[in-house]
Amino acid sequence: MSKIIVLGAGMVGKAIAIDLSKKHDVTAVDMDEPSLKFLSKNYSIATKGINLMDEDAVGKIVADFDLVVSAVPGFMGYDLVRAVIEAKKNIVDISFMPEDFMDLNFLAAKNGVTAITDCGVAPGMPNLMAGYWDEKMELESIEYVVGGLPKVKVYPFNYKAPFSPIDVVEEYTRPARYIEKGRQMTKPAMSDPELMFFDNVGTLEAFYTDGLRSLLKNLPHVPNMKEKTLRYPGHIQLIQALTIAGFFDKSPITINNTAIRPIDFTSKILINDWKLNPNEEEFTVMRVKLDGKVNGKKQSVQYDLFDEYDPTEKLSSMARTTGFTATAHAELILQGRFAGKGVFPPELVGMDDDCFDFVLDYLKERNIDYKVTIG
Repeated sequence: MSKIIVLGAGMVGKAIAIDLSKKHDVTAVDMDEPSLKFLSKNYSIATKGINLMDEDAVGKIVADFDLVVSAVPGFMGYDLVRAVIEAKKNIVDISFMPEDFMDLNFLAAKNGVTAITDCGVAPGMPNLMAGYWDEKMELESIEYVVGGLPKVKVYPFNYKAPFSPIDVVEEYTRPARYIEKGRQMTKPAMSDPELMFFDNVGTLEAFYTDGLRSLLKNLPHVPNMKEKTLRYPGHIQLIQALTIAGFFDKSPITINNTAIRPIDFTSKILINDWKLNPNEEEFTVMRVKLDGKVNGKKQSVQYDLFDEYDPTEKLSSMARTTGFTATAHAELILQGRFAGKGVFPPELVGMDDDCFDFVLDYLKERNIDYKVTIG
């Protein structure tokens, strides 16, 4: 049994702590007292209330643990991962940080630390699959679409977020990078909407977001790569209207002698409208397509995921699919299956057959089943 500390006890952090506590000694850390009380009351999980933006406090609290799992919002991710690396502790991180986490690679290697980053459902699993198949075939195209949505649509947004709304807003506003015919291109987020049909769901709308991230650097030889987010049709028009009107601006404005960033105000408002209610049913849908050649012959690989809210554990699908991807990679480190020193996004982990198979089997045991079609 290993000692693990989970930084962040939001919806995904809870799922991570619960899953790991079934085999390990787990401590969850956050400033949100109700979340900590839920974990300590219902599970064998120790809790501590600490401000995770205090890097000195983070460095001290992780000192007695074998592994750190970070489940904080993206704007906190980089500094927290750096603090853990400076404390010479291995870490698995799911934050959608805007910074380039590979800038921490030298520090991690120097400190003998294994850091697996962007380790959620997406980015995360598509990266793992891309790394695996890049070793098996001459990849010509990587495409994936993904979304987490409520089963019951509620006007006007028809959307609920299982994590911090500010991370969702970041996804909607960060310019989207993609690769076309060997050239890196950039488009505004929410560009090129298209309708797509999925079994069990129906028609959804897909649009560009900046989900490729480390794939752009680590698989530069793949000539075509793109990623799109899925929402119910009509949602993105509302988001575009808010964007054009300035609700997501980051420059402060003054109201009654008080300076406030519009994005902070908007996020505070949306957190109520987008918050998943207890026991609210939702689902995650993803499709990953990898096309290329094997011995000169064309080959196509497609993974499809449809996952739903778990009424037994009372965990949302997005929390499960994101959190359990992280806990699978935590087990890779704890079991010595992956021991590289430095910063590793999942595509570098997936290049190892044993690691790839372990993660998919781990998720399948938890009823998260990526169905593969090879043709």
